[in-house]
Order: sequence, then structure tokens, then C-alpha cells
Amino acid sequence: MALGIALKKSPTDLPNADLAFGLFQREQRSLFGEILDWMLTPLLLLWPLSLALTWWVAQGIAAKPYDRALEYNLRVMAPLVKFDQRTVTFTLTREAQDLMRTDDSDLIYYQVLGPQGTAIAGESDFPIPAGNVAPNIGMPQLRDDVIRGQTVRVAYMWVQATDSAGPLALLQVAETLEKRSTLATEIIKGVMVPQFIILPLAVLLVWLALVRGIRPLNRLEQRIRARKPNDLSPLDDSYVPQEVAPLVQSINDLLERLTLSLTTQRRFLADAAHQLKTPLAGLRMQADLAQRERDPQDLLLALTQIARSSVRATHTVNQLLALAKAESTGRTLPTLKVDLAKVTVEVMQDCVPRAIEKGIDIGYEGPDSLPPECLMEGNATLLRELVRNLTDNAINYTPSGGMVTIRLLVDPFSHVLVLQVEDNGPGIPADERSLVLQPFYRSLGTNVDGSGLGLAIVQEIAQQMQAVIEMSDASANRKPPGLLVTVRFPAPAPQTELAHHP
Repeated sequence: MALGIALKKSPTDLPNADLAFGLFQREQRSLFGEILDWMLTPLLLLWPLSLALTWWVAQGIAAKPYDRALEYNLRVMAPLVKFDQRTVTFTLTREAQDLMRTDDSDLIYYQVLGPQGTAIAGESDFPIPAGNVAPNIGMPQLRDDVIRGQTVRVAYMWVQATDSAGPLALLQVAETLEKRSTLATEIIKGVMVPQFIILPLAVLLVWLALVRGIRPLNRLEQRIRARKPNDLSPLDDSYVPQEVAPLVQSINDLLERLTLSLTTQRRFLADAAHQLKTPLAGLRMQADLAQRERDPQDLLLALTQIARSSVRATHTVNQLLALAKAESTGRTLPTLKVDLAKVTVEVMQDCVPRAIEKGIDIGYEGPDSLPPECLMEGNATLLRELVRNLTDNAINYTPSGGMVTIRLLVDPFSHVLVLQVEDNGPGIPADERSLVLQPFYRSLGTNVDGSGLGLAIVQEIAQQMQAVIEMSDASANRKPPGLLVTVRFPAPAPQTELAHHP
């Protein structure tokens, strides 16, 4: 029933995350299609431009031979213009008439203008050259014009008597553009037809090149899909293109971090199972013994042992949870400007009742609060856990009547913070000081209940905060020497950088 109701909900009832995921899925595009679009779009856009340029070039190519023919006709007709003192005559021979009639496609017009623009021969409505340009005698010139509503190509030339003293005459020959258009069209056809064949081939070749180019990605995908779930070995990047190698390296880095995380989790689970097995087995045995007891005093003693075992088990579980938090989530916890002095004072005040119960003199040496320039950037929860574990460890190993001192030293110049926890317990031998920082390691002969996790938690938190832990004898002249644990934190970042953090 619940499933049926959920299926009847409208899309607006879906959570925002589902809607965002749906939008992302709809907007997701194929890399192959993206590259193909960017390669084919310019090709398809440039093709019409190529045709337009080809048409323009074809017009020029087609015009050249016919322009030369017009100039030739003009030069053939020029000697037929005769100059007699101040008069100009023009007689068109039969050969010239036949030359002008040989064209079956276009119409040919001509005109001869004498002095003062008088039409001597040819069409009287022939347009004259525009502008007041000085005549270039004997040099044919070309222009486009319109005669009787038709666009024509005109060749014209100014002629004069040989003595260069007589009047000027203007000789013009015009031809319609039918042959030119036909030739330009044939040129365009000769260019376009191969392009109609080449363009699909180019598209096909681009598609095949992309298929071949993206094939290494497909092989990489198949290799990743073929892997077993527990195979976290690095991918081989020797067979991938250079552009994909950074991606493969990033995946390998992720696999390495994932392997480290899984190894840490497996180690944590194994250690937790091992450490919890003993107190749970003791609890069960003591519970069985309590069930068999008939004497009230013996029963009370058995229940007291059960309570102590449960306290130890609870303490072990809390320490395991603290270690898990420090190893797994410490890097993702929010960081703020933290006053280490206030954190240390609060932890010491929490530990006072336990120290008094054990008969230990506990004290704090240092400022109650730090100036703003000495505030460090970190997570208050993890810092409190670090100080608490150091203090608990000192109280656990300090005998009754002993003394525990917590110090916070501040360098007034570099603002480096140094936390010290000193006790007069048995101390730790020099050859074991690196071992006690490992989870579940405990020195022999101490006869103190513990999980062996306190200093391991301190070490993990210190590494995340780039702090350095040092252990030494509290007093070389005293027996037992006691233990002095020093945690040296890095210098705080400048205030201008801290201001960027919430």
C-alpha cells in the first residue's frame, strides 16, 4: 500500500535532491556528440560560404575571356573611324558586320560618337561613360551598364586622328551577359558536384576518426567494468592517450585513498572485535557465576565485578568511537578559530573529580584565555579529545598521592602553542615510546586498566593538525621518572587568512 501511494505522487512532491538529479540526467550530454557537433558545425557553416566565394570567383573567371573578346572587337572597329579635318565618319565593313553577328547567345550593340556628342553610327540610346574623367586615348576600358533594360558589359575607347590634332570620337561596343552566366554556371556545377560527394565523405571520415579516437575510453570503461568489487589495484595508464592520463592518475589516487580507508576500517573492526571479546567473555562468565551464588555477600561481589567489567567495556567502546572519529571524519569536521587555553581549562575541570577520588593533585599552568593573534584554526571537539586523553592517561598511571600538571606555553613572537602534560607515574621506557602511539599497545607491568587507545587517539588528532608529539622523562633524578608529553602545534595562520574561514 505504501508503495502504491508513493507511485501516485506528482513530480512536484519529489524531494529537491531527486529533482536536481533528474535535471542533471536530462542535461547530461555525450562527449562523442559534443566533439562531433563542434567539428561538423563549422564545416557545414563554411560550406555555403565556400559556394558563395566560388560563385564570385567563377564570375570573374568567366568574364575575362569575353572581356578580351570585347576589347578585340573594339580594336578591330577603331580603324574604321575616319577623321577629315573637323568631321568624323564611320563605315562598318562587311567583315566587321559578320564579326558582330557571329554570336547566337548574346546581343551586341555599338555606337560611335563624334564631337559634341553627336551620334555618328550605331544605337542612339547607348549610354555614355559616367563622370568627367579625362579620356585615355587609344586605351580600351570596361564597365557594366544597362541598355534597353538589359545588363551589358561595355568596352569603350576614345580615338583621335594620328596627328593628335583633330577632334575626339568615342567608340563603344556592348554585349549582354548570357554567355558569361552560362560559363559561370558550368564552373559552379563543376565545383559543387564534387563538393556534394566530398562533404558526406568528410562527415563520414570525421565520424570514423572520432570513433577511433574515443576507442581508448571505451576500452578503459570495459576494463573498469570487468574489475572485481574487491580489486582496488591502480589502473594501467600506459595504454591511454595523454589527455586521458591525468584522469586515470586521479582515479588511481582515489583508489589508493580508498584502499587506505578500507584498510583502516578493516584494522579497526578487527581490533575492536579483539578488544571487545575479552570484556564480553568476562561479563558472561561473571554473570554465570552470579547465577550460581547463594551467599548474598558472594552475589554482591560478583555483581560488583560485573559492574566493573561493564565500565571497562563502555570505556573501550568510547575510545574506539573516538579513534574512529579521528581517523575517518577528522578531515571533514568544520574548523574554526579555537582558544586552546579555554579548552584545556574546561577539560581539567572535568577531570578534577576523578583526580580527587584517586588522591591526585591536578593543576594547570598557563593563561585562562589566549589573545586573538594566538587563536589556532582547528576543530574544538578533536582538540578537547586530545587534551582529555592526555589527562586521563596521566591520571590512570599516576599513583595515589601523585601529581599531574597541565601546562600551556605560548611563544609571544611566533605565537606557537605548546601543550604539556606531566605526571610522576612509572613513565615509559625510551624504546617503547614510539610503540605506545599505536592502537592497543600497552606497556607491561603497569597493572592499570586501559584499552591502549588513548595515546593512539592523541597521535591521530595531532597528525591531522600537523602537530608534533614528544615524550620524555619528567625528571631524570626521580624514581619513578614520570612522563612528560609535549604537543607542539604549528604557528597560527595570519589573521587575514583566518578571516576567510567561518
